[in-house]
Amino acid sequence: MNKPIGVIDSGVGGLTVAKEMMRQLPKEMIYYVGDTARCPYGPRLPGEVRKFTWEMTRFLECYDIKMLVIACNTATAVVLEEIRREMPIPVVGVIQPGARAAIKETKNRHIAVLGTVGTIKSGAYEKAINATDSDAKIYPLACPDFVPLVESGEYRSERAKKIVAATLQPLKETPADTVILGCTHYPLLEPIIAEFMGPDVSVISSGDETAYGVSSILEFNDMMAEGEMPEHRFFTTGHTKSFYTIASDWLGDTLIQIKNIKLA
Repeated sequence: MNKPIGVIDSGVGGLTVAKEMMRQLPKEMIYYVGDTARCPYGPRLPGEVRKFTWEMTRFLECYDIKMLVIACNTATAVVLEEIRREMPIPVVGVIQPGARAAIKETKNRHIAVLGTVGTIKSGAYEKAINATDSDAKIYPLACPDFVPLVESGEYRSERAKKIVAATLQPLKETPADTVILGCTHYPLLEPIIAEFMGPDVSVISSGDETAYGVSSILEFNDMMAEGEMPEHRFFTTGHTKSFYTIASDWLGDTLIQIKNIKLA
């Protein structure tokens, strides 16, 4: 089925999921919307997050997408189940895949969760992890400075190293052997996070597991694309130049086409 897969995020963070989907599913066409003008979603009220997520969803619905990936942890926590109920296509979030990956990886069942204020407040990761392992100990930590770091393109800077160290210091006092990057922006900071946490701590991104889940759903429903060299499309509500700088760097593609859009 040669229809696009829609991927939505509050900004550039969902590119970490899109990149893994492109690697695992090279024939699939991805239409990506990053709501960079209204990013970050983490500090926003749930009602705003719900409204913005539906606006991105309705925008991509006009392109006859065959599946929707909500590549934003905050949006997944707030509105995934509602969109699943109302959309006639498969809808995938990023929290369950991240939780599954962490449960498989941890050796001592002590898991730290890094996320936006909204994601941490929702308790979504605790619910997802404890649904499988009720005895797992979870250490949630809100990291409100991380998304602005990534959106500004400073994710490799000395400033980023200082902010990461100051934010994650409380985790050094815990026995957590696994850290979930509970926001799709955070994998761009993964090298700095992994260095600070040390070699004995596994750092989990939901991108791999999410892409695997997308692949399984497509195969089960006989929806796999059959074409070659898909033409991906990228849309942003913010500045195309800053989006391009980060997207081309992360995806390793200098030919990507980005269009500015207005939602609602």
